[in-house]
Formats: sequence, structure tokens, C-alpha cells
Amino acid sequence: MKNFFTTSIIFLLFVSFRAQNSFSLDTLVVQTTRIPLKVNETGRSINILTKEQIQELPATTFYELLQTISGIEIQSRGGFGVQGDIVMRGSTFSQVLVLIDGMRINDPLTGHFNCYVPVSNMEIERIEILKGAGASMYGPDAVGGVINIITKGFDSLKNGTSSSGTINYGANKLINSTAGIFHKSNKFYFGLGLSLNQSIGDSVPPISVDSSTTLEGYRNYFDIKNISLSGGYKLNDLWEIKFRSSILSSDFNARYFYTTNTFDKSTEITSNWFNRVQFQRKTNLGSTLDINASYKRSNDEFIFSPDFPSTNSHTMDFINFTINSSREIKNKIKLKSGLQGDFRKIESNDRGNHSDYHFGGYLMGVYKSNNMVFTAIAREDYDQNYGFEFCPQLSASYSANNIVLRASAGKSIRAADYTERYVSNNVVELTPERSLGNPNLIAEKGWSEEIGINYYLFKNILFKATVFSRQSKNIIDYILTNESDIGNVSNIGSLYSGADYFFAKNIKDVYVNGLEFELNTKFIISENKTLGWQMGYTFTDISNDNLGIYLSSFAKHLINSQIILKYNSLKFSISGLYKERNQQLAESISSILESNYALLNGRIGYKIKSGVYFNIQILNITNTDYQNILGAKMPGRWLMGGVLWEIR
Repeated sequence: MKNFFTTSIIFLLFVSFRAQNSFSLDTLVVQTTRIPLKVNETGRSINILTKEQIQELPATTFYELLQTISGIEIQSRGGFGVQGDIVMRGSTFSQVLVLIDGMRINDPLTGHFNCYVPVSNMEIERIEILKGAGASMYGPDAVGGVINIITKGFDSLKNGTSSSGTINYGANKLINSTAGIFHKSNKFYFGLGLSLNQSIGDSVPPISVDSSTTLEGYRNYFDIKNISLSGGYKLNDLWEIKFRSSILSSDFNARYFYTTNTFDKSTEITSNWFNRVQFQRKTNLGSTLDINASYKRSNDEFIFSPDFPSTNSHTMDFINFTINSSREIKNKIKLKSGLQGDFRKIESNDRGNHSDYHFGGYLMGVYKSNNMVFTAIAREDYDQNYGFEFCPQLSASYSANNIVLRASAGKSIRAADYTERYVSNNVVELTPERSLGNPNLIAEKGWSEEIGINYYLFKNILFKATVFSRQSKNIIDYILTNESDIGNVSNIGSLYSGADYFFAKNIKDVYVNGLEFELNTKFIISENKTLGWQMGYTFTDISNDNLGIYLSSFAKHLINSQIILKYNSLKFSISGLYKERNQQLAESISSILESNYALLNGRIGYKIKSGVYFNIQILNITNTDYQNILGAKMPGRWLMGGVLWEIR
């Protein structure tokens, strides 16, 4: 794996000197900063995954795309979109905010569901990743970072009809497909997206725990379907309406996803229905007004084991609305303000019935003067869980020739989700080493800072370096705790005397420090030959010896890389990652989370005719035996092949 990265660097540097044409890497404008800015003007560390990369990378799902991005760690429990947690800069899985076209989709039940994105890969125009605190712009949960999925309908789609997608068949009776079709003419827009990942799953052999105990083998089956409809209409010269409605359903084996208990034979069925509408007003003077509302209903049925009554059923409702207004003053100052409101509700036989609400408002200003861009944000939030909270943010960038200097600092906050507060509270005689919620959890608070430099070795080769830090209080995690130390907490069900449970607790002080290095390049070799390459290294250190099961599983060293080559009729892409983290052992199920592993995925396509390619894809080329979460075995080498098309 290390030889692969070294060879990649030498090859790319050689080709860069021979490139006949090039283009700048700083021309993209990001929306995630609320006021659209070029990447170099934001003062932040931002990555963008373009629609070309999305369609060409060897990835079948949203979180497989994310793990190709520098600094993002995906702690997946299964392949092909089964489940994955997003970790950024030493965050927990609940500390990353996920947006679709600027609207929150984080699930109120648990952060484990935040990767269930109800849009197909082919509907995505780009993915914007903002690292570090983003609570001043978007409110709670944006601690480690913000991931904003910009869909084609909510971006500037060109007139005409287009379609793209892929259909594959592979090992273990896999059917893998994702497709989208879009049409725009004058005032009207329409889009349809579909995706399917279905398989009997790879086989996990019986596990021998000791001379007298053998756990039965099983298959990691999955059946994941998504359909999404979007549209828009320009009402007049000023006003436009856009909408989206999406349904995602998942049925999968979930054994050892959440526990290392020998009784664990878990299966899970989840679904979510996401709806969103936007009214937007734009004037020739540069002012905008957008009014947004979204509604998400999620259902989850979790069966811990069919051997005894253990079915947990949850229904979640999440309503979100925002109003944002912006204006420009003398080409130097841009102002934006907005209001946000959320309502969350859960009905559960395991966690009980609960609801709460949140609202907030922000004021943002961007000042441009010569080579300096300064951004200031002030935000006030009210949440039933923690009352009023003020979250400011300051960012600055300075450009000089081929160097950009940037710095940022901001505050973030996150309240416990319903799982952290109430999981298993209503279970009678909860078996040992299961997760247990804590109704008395305090909201997390923290400050994040970063300083960095962007250096353009050439117009099309960008080197980035960032130093980051975060000081947090009351971080929430699950810590193995004896029943005798839990007994003074009320309303938590009945526990076995003297047994240990993974109890949700506040960890008083957690300090995160780290650095990131990135190298990005894309160039045109000749008319039909292009090459893009990205590589990043992230070092993260957390200074606390009393970490729980999720905080302690972060990657201390993380390398991400991707290469995309177009050469006449050939398309080739490969992505790789390498991570080092703390080793973990679960003796009860004879499972080891190794201290490091490397992973390679590849795809090759050959043009059959214009816009149609024969496609072969291999996930986990080296057949690496690995886990991201202790006990949850990830798939080995997986071969698939089919057809890929791009028709415009």
C-alpha cells in the first residue's frame, strides 16, 4: 500500500510537467459557507467532490465516496450503504452535520443513521465538506464538520435532457445500480433518481470462542432501495419554487453492529421519507431571499435476537424550517441573516415517547478588501435541552501570489440524541454489555481553531496544510460501567446485579489536536486525456485517557487517495486508504479490531459507443480482512461488472 502511494506521487509529478493544458483549482464557489465564496476566500479548510468524481470513482454509496476525501474517516459496519459513521478531526459520529441542499437530515434517534442519504449518487452535483466548527451557520451538531450534498436540481442545471447511471451484477448475487434522469427547459425542471444495492451478503464462518463454545456462522445480507423525485418552476422574473421527495429503505444483517454480546443475532429494517420545498427570490441587485421547509419521517425496527422477545420499534419525526436573506453593499460587504426552527419527536417501545424543539437566528458578514477576506458570524440558539447558547465564528484569508493564508475560530454545541439519553431504558432485565442511555446527560460544548496555508506549486497543483485544535467539555460517549455505579440514575429499567453495561456518560474535558496535509492536482494531457489525483494525510491526537468506545476508535493516522484517468476510450479510477488506530479485543466473540489496515478499490470502463461504457469494479482489491467497529466484519474482495452510461 505504501508503495502504491509513493509510485502515485512520482507518476503524477512527472505527468504534471508534461501537461499541455491546465486550469486553476480555486475557481469553484461553495454554498456551505452560507454566503457563496470561492474556496480561497472562506478562511476554512474545504474539500469539494465534483459530479465527475462522483460518477467515476469506485464507490457505490454516499459514504464510500466520502472515504476518498482527505481527513474524513468512515467507520462503516457493512458495505454498499448498510451503515456508516462519519468522523472528522477526532469527532464522534454524532458531531458531524449532514445537509441536503443546506437542509439538515441528521436523525433525531441516533447519529448512526446520518449516512442514510435519500438521494442517488447520480443526482448529486457536488459534495462540499467544511472541516471544523459550523454551528454558527447551521446550529447544533456541527462540531467536527459539515457535509453539504448539493443536488443537480438545486444547483444551476443547464437546459436540456441528460441521464447517467450504472447497472452491475456481482459476487454473492449482488445487484448494484444507481441512475438519474434530468430535464430542464426555460422555466421548468424535473429530476428522477433511483438506486438499488441488494445481495445475499458475504458469508461469515462459525466463530470458535473456546473449546466448548462456537458461535454460528451467518451472512451479511442487505437490501437497500431509494427513489427520489425533484422539480422546480420559475414563477416569474423574481420567484422560483423547488421541491424534493425521497424514500429510502434498508433491510440488513446487523450482528455485532452495536454490541459484542454472544446473544447478538441482530437484524434491522430502516426507512426514511424526506420532503423539502423552497421558495427563492433573486434580484438583479444581488439580494436573495429563500424560505425553506422540510419534513422527515424515519422508522426503525431492530431485532436483537429471534431467540427471545427483543424487537425495538421506533418512529421519528423531524420538521425543519429556515428563512435566509442576503444583500450586497458596494461590492465589498455582503450580509446574510436567517432564522431556523426544528421540531423533533420519537415514539419507541424501547426509548419511550419524547419530543423537543429548537430555534435559532444568525447574522453573518463578509468583508473583502484587496487580498483580504474577513468573515464574522454571530448566532443565538435556544434548545429545550440546554436553553440559550451563543455561538460565534471568525474566519479570515489572505492571498498573495501563489499562497493563501487562512485562519478560523468558532464555538459549537450538541445535545444528546434520543438513543444516548434513553436507549434500553424500558427494557426489563437488560443483558450485560448492552448499551444503556442516560437521561441526565449534559449538552456538549467546545471551541475549535485552525490555521492553514494553500500553496500553488503550479496553477494546477495545490498543496494544503492545516493545524487544528478543539477544546470540548461534557463529550458524550459509552463507557463500560458496573451496575453498582449506575443505580443512582432513575428511570433506566432493570439491570443484572453486578453486571457491566456500556453506559452513556459525559466526559469532562476532551482536547483534540492535529494536522492535515493535502495534495490536489488535475490537468489535461491532451484533448481526450485527463488525469486527476488527490492525496491527504491526517494526524489526530486526543488527550484524555478515559475515552469511551467511539472516541477511542478514531484513526490517529489516516491517508486517503484517489486517481481518475481518462485516456481516449478508457476510464480508470482507483481509491485507497490507510489508517492506524487503537487495537481493540472482544474475547466474548473472539474478535480483534486490528491497529491498522489498508484498502484499495478500483474501477475500469471501456467505451462501447458514445456515452456507454462496459464497466468492471472491484472493492477491496487486496481482500483485506478488517473491521471499523469491533465485531462488525467488513466485506472481502467483491467483483462486479455491468454497464455505465452518460447521455446528454
